[in-house]
Amino acid sequence: MKLDFAPLHVPRHRRLQTAVVLIWVFSFLALAPLCIFLFFFLLFTQYWLVSVLYAIWWFIDYDTPWRGGRRVHFLCGLKLWDHMRDYFPVKLVKTAELDPKHNYVMGFHPHGVLVAGAFSNFCVYATGFRQMFPGLTSYMLMLPLWFRAPFFRDYIMCAGLIPSDKEGASYPLQLHPGGTAVVIAVGGAPEALDAHPGTFNVLLAKKKGFIKMAMEQGAHLVPIFSFGENEVFDQVDNSRGTWLRWTQEKLQGIMGISLPLFHARGIFQYSFGLMPYRKPIHTVVGRPIRVEKNPKPTSEELNALHQLYMDELSNLFEKHKTNYGVEKDVHLNFV
Repeated sequence: MKLDFAPLHVPRHRRLQTAVVLIWVFSFLALAPLCIFLFFFLLFTQYWLVSVLYAIWWFIDYDTPWRGGRRVHFLCGLKLWDHMRDYFPVKLVKTAELDPKHNYVMGFHPHGVLVAGAFSNFCVYATGFRQMFPGLTSYMLMLPLWFRAPFFRDYIMCAGLIPSDKEGASYPLQLHPGGTAVVIAVGGAPEALDAHPGTFNVLLAKKKGFIKMAMEQGAHLVPIFSFGENEVFDQVDNSRGTWLRWTQEKLQGIMGISLPLFHARGIFQYSFGLMPYRKPIHTVVGRPIRVEKNPKPTSEELNALHQLYMDELSNLFEKHKTNYGVEKDVHLNFV
């Protein structure tokens, strides 16, 4: 394979962008297992007390992720996240007002490989979410598994990430009568296996848990579509029915996380690596769907609201797709 090397004279700002995205990719792919290894490794060294003291702290602080987490605003507002935003670049697009007197459950589609758009828009302060939607505080959901990793749990909580199970996701909605936006990548880990460039498969047809939570909490629903999310990585062909897809789905069922075999570009060359491509991501926030509080919704009520949500997401996609390079004859495929 012929390598396409990066030019020697790259502007400083582009080098900074690459460095920040490299750190972000590393934190997603390797930081959690490294933190687990470090925790146990220190126990067998002269620094064993570090792990022991952390274990005590962990025991005391164990429920914090399920109680709204612990966002560090200073870290979320660091200038370095602007470099990550500009790498792709990522842009947040507002289509309607969100009244801070209400709470919201925001469905993010599609998941993509590493949810670059969701992180840039709703975890850190690089794209202006707080300015566009004043009075709203966003909480991004993540698999509960990651909040059981020592050290790593504290790292991800700094960005406002909270567990995606019912207890963790509903707590911020119960805490305040308004001003809370819980953001969930509805397709989750399984949808990452469909994150191929040029595809618009949305794992939503049977996903009703977030709809039920919105009804139980009286939180309005907001569909979000992130154009370009599937374009920043290539993925090895894993069509449904192939042995690779079968293996990935089996491992996902066992471990709770998916293992997409993705690749894109490198740091010093553009031919192969795990760095995402520099392709624009436009995250379009749709209009809110009013939801009345209903602690015990019937299956008919749940199905009706779920269908309304799918219709609104489809309308959002159809209205904006041609603005972001999607052909007119391409439509969402609900799986």
